[in-house]
Amino acid sequence: MMRVFHFAASAIIAVAALASVNAHADDSLYREFGEKPGLVKITDDLYDKLLADPRTQPFFEDAPIKRIKQKLVEQFCVLLGGPCEYTGRTMKRTHEGQNIDRAAFNALVEDLQDAMDKNGVPFHAQNKLLAKLAPMYRDVQDRE
Repeated sequence: MMRVFHFAASAIIAVAALASVNAHADDSLYREFGEKPGLVKITDDLYDKLLADPRTQPFFEDAPIKRIKQKLVEQFCVLLGGPCEYTGRTMKRTHEGQNIDRAAFNALVEDLQDAMDKNGVPFHAQNKLLAKLAPMYRDVQDRE
């Protein structure tokens, strides 16, 4: 059976609980990303890049892309202080047995940066999101 790599969704899932607990009224970062319409555009552009990137494309064969995009938008919204609720699985559960390594995780981050650049997200705002995503690697990595 071919393993499906739900990588972009995984980049967010593990911190959903933390983000929910630490949610606060300041939604300025969410607004810098263009609120929900901006997050949808960024996520669409990210997936265009992931599916074209030879480092990540094989992981998305047979993946439910539409659902993954919806969950990713929810996760970004929560992480950025927006008025959303994440309704998906944990990152650890989503990525069990997916053989994700540092190179694949880094490829996703590069493609995400390109998508944020394309959509005019300020550099300082990008860094804030990336700082929230970086610790997630330990929950998606392949542990042999």
